Amino acid sequence: MDILGTSLRVCVDDLDAAVPVYEKLTGAEAVRFAQGPVQVAAVGPFFLLSGPEGHMEVLRKVAATLAVENVDEAVADLQAVGAAVLAGPSPTPIGRNLVARHPDGSVFEYVDRRDAPA
Repeated sequence: MDILGTSLRVCVDDLDAAVPVYEKLTGAEAVRFAQGPVQVAAVGPFFLLSGPEGHMEVLRKVAATLAVENVDEAVADLQAVGAAVLAGPSPTPIGRNLVARHPDGSVFEYVDRRDAPA
């Protein structure tokens, strides 16, 4: 599996207040979408996340989001090194994702753009 890029996950209380700050810092325009009850803004290398505390508690445990060509290939590679797939692969508004815990305990989200809506 090739890791194509990494996005930092930032949990914020007020997405509307945070977006302009990150747009200014990165020079990028936010792309917003919802993942269930969680509102997301992708801004440059950042994913800003805001939502109900129960969901945010889980999301805070994920260290980063890693872009890959194909999450199905990622599953095979992750399992080969002893990682546990905790969730997914699942469709999202921008492709597919999965969440895995590495043997050292680190938790990462893996995403691809396969089957993403046009």
